[in-house]
Amino acid sequence: MTPNPSEKFVGIQISPISFVDEGVDTVLETLQNRVGVNVLMLGTVSWLGLKSGRSISHALDGWPDHGVPEPYQMRGGAYFDPDPRYYRNTFMADYRSRDPEFAGKDILKMVVPDAHERGMKVYVELMEPFFKYAGHGSAAAVEIPTLPQAMDIDIFGRLGGEPSTSHPGYRSWIHSMIEDQVRNHDLDGFMWCNERNSPLDTLIQGGAPGDFSAASRAEAEARGVNVEACRQALLRLYDFMQEAAAGKAFADGSLITFLRVLLENPEALIWEKFWLERNKDLDRELYGLVKWCKPNLPFGLNIWNRNHFNLIRRAQWPWAEQTRYADFVKPITYQHQAGEVWAKELSFFRKTVLRDFAPAEATTALFRILGLKEAPFDQIVGAGMDPDTYVFGQCEDALRGVEGKAKVYMGIGVDAPRSRPDTAKMTADIAYRSVHATYRAGGHGIVLSPNYASMHLTHLDGVAQALTELGLK
Repeated sequence: MTPNPSEKFVGIQISPISFVDEGVDTVLETLQNRVGVNVLMLGTVSWLGLKSGRSISHALDGWPDHGVPEPYQMRGGAYFDPDPRYYRNTFMADYRSRDPEFAGKDILKMVVPDAHERGMKVYVELMEPFFKYAGHGSAAAVEIPTLPQAMDIDIFGRLGGEPSTSHPGYRSWIHSMIEDQVRNHDLDGFMWCNERNSPLDTLIQGGAPGDFSAASRAEAEARGVNVEACRQALLRLYDFMQEAAAGKAFADGSLITFLRVLLENPEALIWEKFWLERNKDLDRELYGLVKWCKPNLPFGLNIWNRNHFNLIRRAQWPWAEQTRYADFVKPITYQHQAGEVWAKELSFFRKTVLRDFAPAEATTALFRILGLKEAPFDQIVGAGMDPDTYVFGQCEDALRGVEGKAKVYMGIGVDAPRSRPDTAKMTADIAYRSVHATYRAGGHGIVLSPNYASMHLTHLDGVAQALTELGLK
């Protein structure tokens, strides 16, 4: 597919700190003229370093060739000035960042006018969960009074690690925070990412699932769900997962035993379905909210790569359904990091449900089911996933799934954080081939991800070369 320059969409996810460290004009000049970016995907609210900070993998990857080469003691919060009128129905009215670097600074007021002056667009980019997300450089503390009282509750009645999205004050805050930005700023679009683990996800990963908070229970009961029966069913599955992880021998093997326990406790699937629908409801609500405020403002979804690495999530999140509440989708395909992500995903299953399968044979079978054509398990971490098969294939899958009802902007990984020294390293060639693979598959654009603050300009030069060859720069 030959891209149309008039429909160019070359986005980049960028944290507020880059504009403070390097200056607004310098950043815009670099991105527009050196790289070829025309859309900024600006993180405005987060307590995660991956969204609001500098590089979180500098120990392995070194500091990039721009910005400030030292850790940023991010405290997190809003990097714009919240309008108090929108927060009367939430306990999270005061969430402005206390980072000293942003004293007196509103990132949207700093960036939007200058970007528009250059003909660049600005989208707000947000991700839930906002707090304490492993592997995402979470802030050491979250300074919001009474936030712990909004946490979800697990099957044992314990406080969980994430706010309950059924808690009216927390859900109202998400609505208010987005309405505030959409109404008060001259934005060009909105991208939302939802990366919550479902009850089954949590069980397979060895955790105790929720959400059995009072608000969630009330919602379930209103839908005719027997909450206690569901909790008891999940307890049975939890016991199985713990036994499997501990190495207990099962006469019929771990997979058959898992299926037996699941079929004997179907209420667990009822709770999974309830949880999943409430999770999707949030996406739908935000789409409707944005469209009510500004009907022509694009709203898109940043789609977790686990949705194409996990066969359960693959079944739960069909592309066609998501086009009902998204104008565009951004599949996350962080190629060099993808082997590490796959190995981690497989490790969850291999401790429990697929415990009896060797990693290589499990990978071969799952790759066949999921349509992946990548290196064998013993090479996948060091090799990463090939742009010509992985990015191309995922772009084709997404395009086929959305059936022309949404744009597909591929999430191209550029220096996505590594947590293992044997994980494939980023190169300019990977970036170059990823861009070409996107447009060869028919994609409508790209989003360079996950954060400019960790990207090396020499790697972004590969993007620039590809865009030049495609007539987009």
